[in-house]
Amino acid sequence: MILHDLITPFASFGFMRRALISCLALTVSTTPLGVFLLLRRMSLVGDALSHAILPGVAIGYLLSGMSLLAMGIGGFVAGLLVALLSGWVTTLTPLKEDASFAGFYLGSLALGVTLVSLKGSSVDLLHVLFGSILAVDGEAMECIGLIAGFTLLMLALLYRALVIEAFDGAFLRVNRRGYPRLIHGLFLGLVVLNLVAGFQILGTLMSVGLMMLPAVAARCWSGRLPLILLIAAAIGFLSAWAGLVWSFYASLPAGPSIVLSASLAFFFSVVFGPRGGIAVWLRKRREVSHYGER
Repeated sequence: MILHDLITPFASFGFMRRALISCLALTVSTTPLGVFLLLRRMSLVGDALSHAILPGVAIGYLLSGMSLLAMGIGGFVAGLLVALLSGWVTTLTPLKEDASFAGFYLGSLALGVTLVSLKGSSVDLLHVLFGSILAVDGEAMECIGLIAGFTLLMLALLYRALVIEAFDGAFLRVNRRGYPRLIHGLFLGLVVLNLVAGFQILGTLMSVGLMMLPAVAARCWSGRLPLILLIAAAIGFLSAWAGLVWSFYASLPAGPSIVLSASLAFFFSVVFGPRGGIAVWLRKRREVSHYGER
């Protein structure tokens, strides 16, 4: 009976199938990026870039209305511009990269909301901020599929360099001048590209959730990178499925339901995960206290 309820929405309605396929394609490409952001201690950079794309999305909306192509191109250009400006400010000032990103993304968020409000209604603003995953059409699915495929290809080519930079960045900086900056720039470009793909279904505020939450949750279950990548993808798949089913039966917004499902997986992992979970920590503490008493 439970299995039937989990399958029925997707077997009966085409819009639910399109939403699920889009989420699964997005999960394949975004969760590895989230893992590498986590390993590079840049978890909040993804959130900053998700806000940074908003002015470009808004400009595309002002010029072409609800055209996914125009808004996607605008968002990609805006995200890259903020990434480049943040890196430039970091090299010329004492500010760390996270501080410069914070300064730019707050202004970008305010500017984007203002621009959308100039022409659109509150409904249009909600669509941009939180997406409309249940309205995904064939064009959006093709776009997401192409971005996911391109991202996986680039990650396969950059995998070794990304791993070295995440665990021993000093080695690259000492032995290969300019190479770390190129890798860093390409990586941030992939992050922006996937946030643009995610905005089409989850909105600019929610897209980073499917990128980071499964990655952080997976880190609580394993210390081996290949296994972390697989676990993150699995958590992303389950979150997308559970969120869509939850939204279908409870009449809730689909995008926030998916991110909330990923949040529940994160909390469960933080409590019960064998790699630093709270339950493990409490058990070890009890064992230490027990041996101390003896």
